[in-house]
Amino acid sequence: MQLSIIVPILNEKAQLPELLEHLHALQRHGCEILLVDGGSDDHSPEIARSLGFAVLKSPRGRACQMNVGAKAAKGDILLFLHADTRLPEFADVLVTAILTHPRHCWGYFAVRIQGKPLMLHVVATLMTWRSRLSSVATGDQALFMRRDAFDSVGGFPEQPLMEDIEMSHRLRRLSRPAFLLQRVTTSGRRWESRGVWSTIFLMWRLRWAYWRGISAEALAGLYQ
Repeated sequence: MQLSIIVPILNEKAQLPELLEHLHALQRHGCEILLVDGGSDDHSPEIARSLGFAVLKSPRGRACQMNVGAKAAKGDILLFLHADTRLPEFADVLVTAILTHPRHCWGYFAVRIQGKPLMLHVVATLMTWRSRLSSVATGDQALFMRRDAFDSVGGFPEQPLMEDIEMSHRLRRLSRPAFLLQRVTTSGRRWESRGVWSTIFLMWRLRWAYWRGISAEALAGLYQ
């Protein structure tokens, strides 16, 4: 089974060298790598193409970009990776192995948040346990799924926020998620720039409002 890794990007020039080095190792293992640009104006697509990566164009919006990438992907398994998240060693082998089991058609990783505040370690642990208890994962946890499952639920809902939450809800109607103990490492820059406690409060407030039926469109302004 071939694994396709789809990475939505938007003005990622600063971290592109590290990201591409990370992806190049996976490319050498036989993974298909697709970067999907949402309209960068910092030459991110040109830089990536010059280093041998396929870059697709898409309207801006993470959900839309991921759907564009999935449509073009050739793999039997799709993994959606945020540009500031890094996969653990042998991620391709782990994902492929666990999705060969008929009990699971999708899954996610445990997470580590990189940054100086010690509270980020607590936040990461709580994120992992929340996802295990609820079977709802975030995009930071590198959602992966079989292509037939992706097609069955109609792809990511093209909404400006909570597309990962909604996708988890859709996929768990098909099966419980596979959980990989190996951790992805995601950037803590969002938490550090806004303040850890402020970000915790904001994210829980947004999730609670979404659970109560407030639209993602209405919540997007509050997130920004």
